[in-house]
Amino acid sequence: MNVLAPGLTPLTLFSRETLWQSWLDIEAALAETQAELGIIPDWAAKDIRAAAVLEQIGVEALEADIRRTMAPILSLTRLLGKAAGEAGSYVHWGATTQNVMQTGRILLIREADRAIRQALSTSLDMLAGLASENADTLTVGRTNRQHAVPITFGFKVAGWIEEMARAAERLDGGGERLFALPFGGAVGAMHAFGAQGREINRRLAARLGLRELLVPGRAVNDLFADYVVQLSLLAMTIERIASELYLLMTQEIGEVFEKLDSGTVGSSTMPHKVNPKFVMKVLAEAAELRGLAGTALETGRSSHEGDAAVNQLLSSVLDRAIPLAWTLAENLDRLLSRIAVDAERMAENARISGGAIATEKLMMLLAPKTGRAAAHDLIHHALDGRLQDPHDIAGALAADEAIGAYMQPGEIRATLDPAGYCGDSARIACEAAEMARRLARVLAAA
Repeated sequence: MNVLAPGLTPLTLFSRETLWQSWLDIEAALAETQAELGIIPDWAAKDIRAAAVLEQIGVEALEADIRRTMAPILSLTRLLGKAAGEAGSYVHWGATTQNVMQTGRILLIREADRAIRQALSTSLDMLAGLASENADTLTVGRTNRQHAVPITFGFKVAGWIEEMARAAERLDGGGERLFALPFGGAVGAMHAFGAQGREINRRLAARLGLRELLVPGRAVNDLFADYVVQLSLLAMTIERIASELYLLMTQEIGEVFEKLDSGTVGSSTMPHKVNPKFVMKVLAEAAELRGLAGTALETGRSSHEGDAAVNQLLSSVLDRAIPLAWTLAENLDRLLSRIAVDAERMAENARISGGAIATEKLMMLLAPKTGRAAAHDLIHHALDGRLQDPHDIAGALAADEAIGAYMQPGEIRATLDPAGYCGDSARIACEAAEMARRLARVLAAA
């Protein structure tokens, strides 16, 4: 297929030239399929294939004819027929406009899907590196934006990896459903193809690498909407990752930062500022793509066996959502390639509560002696009023008489060391890194 030409980018994916060439490719594939079945002569199929090149038909001539007819496929097949000479009378044999338009978009989306998967493969490799390299890097676990319990940064990244894996799995399902051939003539019942309609559909689907539909009609917008929704869910995941990174870049937190090139300027008015650069673009694009899910769902409300009004909305959504998803995936790669971890700052932040962050461990050690609820209350009352000034919380708990009745001061202090209470963080981080590498290989091979 000519749409696979090297150099296809998010900007050119749905350009009129690329889209027009995809239509020509489909017309040529249809002719070849019909020649196999003896519906049209072999020589006609060969001549149609040879003529099905946009440069031969002429971009300006096609543009002018479309302006006049306001029927793009009619104009395209008319000029293709002219370029094919005597074979032109066999062009578009039994097909209808929407068959060609929908199939062309599906083929272009499939190319974008491959590019998106390649970019996600790279991102997962980088996330694997972050997880394994920081499997033991102490940091703060936060819930409701407050310190919860200590974790490692690798564990945090593990959560991102597993969510990305779910997003990729959903994308698999959306693609499996979408990459089908909606080529059944005027309404999907293959009227013009006669008794050979099913066989034409089967062979054309195989030729294009698509699956068959029982009803290869024009009202299959749910397949497109489904795929856009999966992309929106992918955007949601990417946005969550980027949002956390952005928050961790806050100067008061300072646990991660972007490695920027020398000479990068943060502000035109504040010389001291060096703003994050890469995370901003990811956040903006992710929010926009996520927001297209609602509009995509509107496109599934087509009437009867075809609805041009809804199809125009669908074209608009696809023209924005698919290239945007590709760009977003590539910009996530760029962001992750710039992320650096400040392990010292992470450890420092984990200790600013004076040991309070690890009081759950102390509670669980007291629980067998006092009961869990009583252990909770002992610690809570001992800390009452002290959390606003967390200086040496460990010392205060070690000196508390009620707790001291069950544990020695040195034991209490050791228990409240955040580095000693990271749970299963390291193991989970390492297993997630392996998961990411396996998935990256699968996506790269797609």
